[in-house]
Amino acid sequence: MQETILDVSDLNAFYGRAHILFDVNLKVGRGEVVALMGRNGAGKSTTMKAVMGMLSNTKGNVNFMGETISKSSPHAISKLGMGFVPEDRRVFTELTVTENLEVGAQPERDDTPYWTPEKLFDLFPNLGEMPNRPGGQMSGGEQQMLTVSRTLMGNPYLVLLDEPSEGVAPVIVEQMANMILALKKQGLSILLSEQNLQFANLVSDRVYVLENGHICYEGTMDELANDTSVQSNYLSV
Repeated sequence: MQETILDVSDLNAFYGRAHILFDVNLKVGRGEVVALMGRNGAGKSTTMKAVMGMLSNTKGNVNFMGETISKSSPHAISKLGMGFVPEDRRVFTELTVTENLEVGAQPERDDTPYWTPEKLFDLFPNLGEMPNRPGGQMSGGEQQMLTVSRTLMGNPYLVLLDEPSEGVAPVIVEQMANMILALKKQGLSILLSEQNLQFANLVSDRVYVLENGHICYEGTMDELANDTSVQSNYLSV
């Protein structure tokens, strides 16, 4: 595998007294797309929030770019070069597309692409057609593109993408897949939370499957695509 930039070991997470994640172990290499799959409630979003430092009650170790970030704040983790695209998008509705992008801007980093609004408009031509449109006047798919673009303005080494294909039109899903493949070509690493096996299979190198907060399967994406028993046991509705 490529150089490991994210190494999660024995990660446990709690909401109050409820134990949600149980000894989760996963790795992401440089330039690799890794899918985190499972049914609703399996723990995918919780895993991402725990890695990003957004949960107060966690145990275990998270190492990113050679640094232990288990007890770091989301702000500090972002400054190290990790980006997070939440499922609920969270654009600034009163700000224009360009202003939303400016909010996410961070300085240029070594060994990762440097993003400008112009480069992002090439990646997402829809956004380039509406630079002055307020975020609140955009469709759900357009807001999804904007949230991804705002995260990329931070010039991250790794992006956590939570359910990018959920609730958006098929044409947007296709653009998201093309975007992920384009980012991978540029050496960006992506941890992708996803339920859509077809989408994950298009873009991912490896996969971890979660069930009730436990990693119950790991392998290459090709191996999962050919393993109907794992699909029926852990991914089918």
